[in-house]
Amino acid sequence: MHEKTDRNQESHIGVARECSTVFESGVPTFCRFLASLLLIVLTACGEHSQPRTPDTPVSSAEQAGSVWVVDDPKTGGRLFLCGTIHILREEDYPLSPAYEAAYANSDRVIFELPPGAGEGNSLTRRMRELGMLPSDSSLEASIPQETWERIKTWAKTRGVDVSALNRFRPWFVSLIITSTEYAALGAKPQMGVDHYFEARAREDKKPGEGLESVEFQLQLFAKLTPDQQREMLDQTLGEISTLPQEYDEMIVAWKRGELEPLREMLFREAAKFPDLMDMFLFDRNLAWMPRLEQMLQKGEKVMVLVGTGHFAAEKGLLKLFEERGYTVRHYRDVENL
Repeated sequence: MHEKTDRNQESHIGVARECSTVFESGVPTFCRFLASLLLIVLTACGEHSQPRTPDTPVSSAEQAGSVWVVDDPKTGGRLFLCGTIHILREEDYPLSPAYEAAYANSDRVIFELPPGAGEGNSLTRRMRELGMLPSDSSLEASIPQETWERIKTWAKTRGVDVSALNRFRPWFVSLIITSTEYAALGAKPQMGVDHYFEARAREDKKPGEGLESVEFQLQLFAKLTPDQQREMLDQTLGEISTLPQEYDEMIVAWKRGELEPLREMLFREAAKFPDLMDMFLFDRNLAWMPRLEQMLQKGEKVMVLVGTGHFAAEKGLLKLFEERGYTVRHYRDVENL
């Protein structure tokens, strides 16, 4: 019995590992935004893929890309701020040429997580430690009965063993549901923007590093209160039916580099969660700024790949750089790279 249960637990961590996330800004409400953020941690565990992208100039608004260029006129330093989607379908390629141009004109690449983060079994063990409930508790006992019934219905539809889900905390079940739904759309972590450029940098021996650690991102979720976790789970269950259409709309806005639609889709309920917005977005943006500014002040040319939500938010990175006096332009408005 215990052996079977352990296999079930491992299998659903595997679901999360394989399916990963759309992107940090790839879901319609802030609660689902949190669910997708956690999945970033798992993108490093998928197999790498090598879809190719064009190296020709941007030819249309549909392929402008979510890429912004930040310049320090005093030093000549330049950052290519590239909004990422951490899970994509094959049909979502090729990427905008803006991404390839940013890579070609950079000396190194910065990711949210260090290249290779989470490889091996240590991540699986750590996620079990944080995501599993104590042995004397259960998901069913932690949430309203109505929510539990909805989970059972979803699990039956997707062929998921609900008894395995019963061992996990609500935030982790939100992760499993989200990743499973994206997998049903054909979205794969190994097709994500992060994976693509991590593999490219490894192949080209271009230096790469991360802004945060896996443990830091996991702890963000471990600190969620029971009420926040239940709200997150309810939101996730409530958005399953609209996910395919919203995913397509999000991809279109991301490919075009249109921040306003992304902001509306991502943060329409953000006002309800000011503390979480600070913890998951604004505080992290501020924490990254000294390191990113140092690169500019040293005159470096760097490609920075982070979730598009970090640009779309009101206190996003683009605004922070503008407030500090740097020149910020969309890639399409830059003539000389």
